[in-house]
Amino acid sequence: MEIKTGGSRSSSEGPTDWFTGKVRVEPLFQASAPGRVQGASVTFEPRARTAWHTHPLGQTLIVTAGRGFVQSWGGPVEEINPGDVVLCPPGEKHWHGATPTSAVTHLAIQEALEGKVVNWMEKVSDDQYRRVRGTREVDPS
Repeated sequence: MEIKTGGSRSSSEGPTDWFTGKVRVEPLFQASAPGRVQGASVTFEPRARTAWHTHPLGQTLIVTAGRGFVQSWGGPVEEINPGDVVLCPPGEKHWHGATPTSAVTHLAIQEALEGKVVNWMEKVSDDQYRRVRGTREVDPS
């Protein structure tokens, strides 16, 4: 058994190639082989978001604080709140992030397939984000 105490893990800024806005990623765990699951706590400041991406074996998001958005390619934008659990199936193109006025924190859990947990794609543009329901009141441009 191993216990990783709170505050013992270093967080880092989300890389600008994969995120828009201010994002903090705190790695929580990574299984030793033959296990392949890993998890992180991710905090998005208002308007921050991921780029479009997929996960070869899917992803589970557990919202712990704030308000955010998730969207699958071609689907509606959904609001997420504390206690919500989002199940992203393998290969589903999606993004997630904060609302214009609220930060959001979630636990992100995914498994590696041949050492890879995510396939990053193009960024969610400011224009795409402005079209999210509810953002027009805050950003009329």
